[in-house]
Amino acid sequence: MPAVAEASLACFKAYDIRGRVPDELNETLVYRLGLAYARRFGARRVAVGCDVRQSSPMLVAALAKGLDDGGAEVFDIGLCGTEEIYFAAFQPGIDGGIMVTASHNPIEYNGLKLVRGGARPISGDSGLRDLEADVLASTAEPKDGPARTRLISFRERYVAHLLGYLGDAAQRAALKPLTIAVNPGNGGAGLVVDALAPHLPFRIERLHARPDGHFPNGIPNPLLPQNRGATADFVRATGADFGVAWDGDFDRCFLFDEHGTFIEGYYIVGLLAEAMLRRHPGAKIIHDPRLTWNTIDIVRRAGGVPVQSKTGHAFIKERMRAENAVYGGEMSAHHYFRDFAYCDNGTIPWLLVAQLISDSGMPLSALVGERMQRFPASGEINRTVADIGAVLAAVEARYAPGALRVEHIDGLSVAFADWRFNLRGSNTEPVLRLNVESRGDAPLMRERTHELLALIGGTPG
Repeated sequence: MPAVAEASLACFKAYDIRGRVPDELNETLVYRLGLAYARRFGARRVAVGCDVRQSSPMLVAALAKGLDDGGAEVFDIGLCGTEEIYFAAFQPGIDGGIMVTASHNPIEYNGLKLVRGGARPISGDSGLRDLEADVLASTAEPKDGPARTRLISFRERYVAHLLGYLGDAAQRAALKPLTIAVNPGNGGAGLVVDALAPHLPFRIERLHARPDGHFPNGIPNPLLPQNRGATADFVRATGADFGVAWDGDFDRCFLFDEHGTFIEGYYIVGLLAEAMLRRHPGAKIIHDPRLTWNTIDIVRRAGGVPVQSKTGHAFIKERMRAENAVYGGEMSAHHYFRDFAYCDNGTIPWLLVAQLISDSGMPLSALVGERMQRFPASGEINRTVADIGAVLAAVEARYAPGALRVEHIDGLSVAFADWRFNLRGSNTEPVLRLNVESRGDAPLMRERTHELLALIGGTPG
């Protein structure tokens, strides 16, 4: 195996590992990572799995060999989603989990998401930098022979866990026979949908459901507006009650109403918060600082306690554990559940939405429509700029003097009586991300958005 070049460690990001294969991420690096993980954390049993990318099997083999040489027993769960690795990692006797995936990144990329036992995240401030140092210092080569692995499936147990969010057998039997249009985007989400389908009364219509690492219909990333058209058209063509699309490792799901209209993740956070508070009165709900007013209003009206956290899965999970929050949501379509070891999950949200539609007799458009009118939002707008710090300072100087509240929990948040915005920099690129919302005044929201973009400058990206 070739030596790991120091430049290759650019693949170590704030929350996970991602890079181009093989120049930034290769078998040598992944082998040494597995070795370092087993030794540093004393992990004796580790679950590993991967997404559909063409490079994933070779990286899993190198990872398993490193874990094996480090003294860990490797439980290989095969092709799966990140949520399935999280589930495996909080099963009795499992000391951690590693998912080989690059999620929604371009086809030449791959990566790894790592957790410890109990599905506790490993990120920049909780062990990932130590692993990076171990890999960088290592000259280890694999011992002779392939890794000793144990092929295992937790899917049946996982499906039982998912069904528990819909109540007991009688409650599931009472669900209406909704039609749900699903688009896994040739990622792995269809595997879990297929495993759930026999237990539910829904008619599932499938688009791009076959796992295919060549991604013949494009990299699945419904967060990008240009990637939503196929799902929207499919919802309308099938007459579905709602639609669901996922990213490649399906830890995020994206929802479309019965008209094929994409529903911003911000409004799904409020919808799920209300649903969880019906089951857990008075509980705490975690939300991120980008768009907040709708969530705060819903949570307080439902008798819950809204708690703000910095954006990012490691921060949300840490805050959820500290607060023992029942649910946490980010507008980026990450949804976290206490009963799922405080982890994010791309299946529980659409199951809960299906139950809400069934129980209420209201379409998804009606469930979120009034909230969208009360708190219109711009959605996240990205701008590439030369100097993030300088732009943030200029925006704060312009708006802070007349504001009711200014916060720096995550970037810059500025609130006035009838509108607010959050502007934050990317962790990995020279990009500023803007979100604007108002209290029932869509023209004002659009006016302020235009005004801010003119001040920010830069180029779309």
